[in-house]
Amino acid sequence: MAKIRVETTINGEATEYLCTGQQSLLEALRDELGLMGTKEGCATGDCGACSVVLDGRLVSSCLVLAAEAEGRTVKTIEGVAEGTRLHPLQQQFLEQGALQCGICTPGFIVAAQQLLESHPDPTEEEVRFYLAGNLCRCTGYDKIIRAVLEAAAVLREQTT
Repeated sequence: MAKIRVETTINGEATEYLCTGQQSLLEALRDELGLMGTKEGCATGDCGACSVVLDGRLVSSCLVLAAEAEGRTVKTIEGVAEGTRLHPLQQQFLEQGALQCGICTPGFIVAAQQLLESHPDPTEEEVRFYLAGNLCRCTGYDKIIRAVLEAAAVLREQTT
């Protein structure tokens, strides 16, 4: 099967990879680039585990063809921390105990970061609404929502 050469920017770095025409962005991230943080939960776009940001828009990477990333910008969970310093969302997920098995965690964090970048002071209802496309089978959602709200407070404090 012929391979397609894709040039893109992933987590701020110019990147290229080869993929087939049928390969999803999720598969290319994991199999071609070794970015194992983005998880496959359902492969149908229903769970949010594979959430990434593509050109500023939150998407399910299992539903995007790898070739569609050509010339575009992708942000994955690997691009959330700054070096060895965790992002406040990551830190709050740890502090609030908002994770268990970890399959859904990267998708929740990527989605929550997208929310907080556009809406730095969300209400609990807004957080729940925005994260409705992300499913968790282990923790329940209260700790996740609390972690996002606490991270929002930390981020607002950092900007003042």
